[in-house]
Amino acid sequence: MEYVLTSTEMKNSDSAAINEYGIESLVLMERAALQTAKTIIDRYGTDIYVGIMAGSGNNGGDGIAIARILQEEGVRAEINMIGEISKLTKETAAQLETAKKLNIPIHYGVEHTLYDVIVDAVFGIGITRNVEGKFRKAIEAINASKAKVVAVDIPSGVHADDGSILGCAVKADITVTFAYRKLGIMLYPGASCAGEVICVPIGIPKAITENKRTGVVTFTDIRRDLRFPARNPAGNKGTFGKVLMIAGSRHMGGACYLAALSAFRAGAGMVRIFTASENRENLLKKLPEAIVDTYMDDGETQISKMEADALKAGIEWASVVAIGPGISVSDKAKAILELTLESCRKPMVIDADALNILAQNEELLKQFEFGRRENDSDVIFTPHLGEFSRLMKYPVKEMKKDIISYCKKFVKNYDISLVCKDARTIVARRGKLTYLNSSGNDGMATAGSGDVLTGVVAGLLAQNMSGFEAAVMGTYAHGLAGDLAREKASSYYIMAQDIIQVFKYLG
Repeated sequence: MEYVLTSTEMKNSDSAAINEYGIESLVLMERAALQTAKTIIDRYGTDIYVGIMAGSGNNGGDGIAIARILQEEGVRAEINMIGEISKLTKETAAQLETAKKLNIPIHYGVEHTLYDVIVDAVFGIGITRNVEGKFRKAIEAINASKAKVVAVDIPSGVHADDGSILGCAVKADITVTFAYRKLGIMLYPGASCAGEVICVPIGIPKAITENKRTGVVTFTDIRRDLRFPARNPAGNKGTFGKVLMIAGSRHMGGACYLAALSAFRAGAGMVRIFTASENRENLLKKLPEAIVDTYMDDGETQISKMEADALKAGIEWASVVAIGPGISVSDKAKAILELTLESCRKPMVIDADALNILAQNEELLKQFEFGRRENDSDVIFTPHLGEFSRLMKYPVKEMKKDIISYCKKFVKNYDISLVCKDARTIVARRGKLTYLNSSGNDGMATAGSGDVLTGVVAGLLAQNMSGFEAAVMGTYAHGLAGDLAREKASSYYIMAQDIIQVFKYLG
């Protein structure tokens, strides 16, 4: 697991390395330049023509040092100084003087863009204003070139904290980022400008962040980070948990099938489904491993005694209850949710229509406030951004500007683990580091993908993972499965069932 830093956190880390540990700023700059130059040579070789686009800040100093190191390795490199010479930082001025002594070609302004590789070192993580004037022209020239583009730390024009585009931004093929990943190249639209992100060490001591208790983390190493619950070789189907899946109105039978199948594929030993009667026959054909109980989706506003008894029996039987995929927001669905919340003291996953019902009924949602719940069983909410908007009563457009803060705000009030699904899914819980998921791809923006995630999280929760751990690992594994499905076909081809099918290659 790796930390993902804001610009302020990164600056504080740099400052601590320099002032508390005595590591000179120029030493950090040299390490950053060495790592970037190595990446360029490893990827593109030495028989290349490289143009460095340098600003006046320390990011520009990194770029100038890269030119020097590349030249030492036999690469033809030259510098285009975009920044004002009068505004050079001390470190950047020192690097420029060294470059002059080594006769590296230096142009003041963009001489041309006829390079094999362009190194973007115009702006670093400190920029917060819109890019204008000659800087905008330089970025537009970089983007219009046919060169491969390597961004130094972050593509110029991307806000390091929220990924917003500050008027315009470099579109890089590779971003070599230093010490820690930055939020701006993890969140969209900034992530779309970053290309392949390579995080390299530059000598900042791990001790600076190893005891952090707040902030954002992510997974980046499949072999190291992917952890499914240990399997007991002497176990039986009950050992691995029993999931009750309350899902699927008469028009949404596919939702309960996908969610239930996913719970099985994530390792749950048994799955029981409570669904509209219209779905029974198809489920028994397609998923004979499941137990199926039904209710009449008949327009009635209340659940009958027989249906209530079946639901209560399922809740009593289960070790985990999941509710929401495809149940609709009808009065009867509301009655089912109310009875479930009243009867269930087991860990729960609440998704989709169940969340929409909670958003429409403030008293039901209040049950999850801190201090109001009668038990300490884990509860996980898994809304997509639209559902989360309804829960929060804020417009999606507004929330997108700082989605992590909205997630933290929600879990400050509610005793749940939150999985906010978007292009970058966020998992939050009060008292925990916020998890920003980096797996997955745009091919997963397909009907049923969220139902699959509900089943995966429920399946992991049934195997005695904590709620937050199941939410994090389920989200990560779900995204990895989507990435594997894309490798086997393409983003255009992926359906929810394809995500489930490749789970056999995980774990």
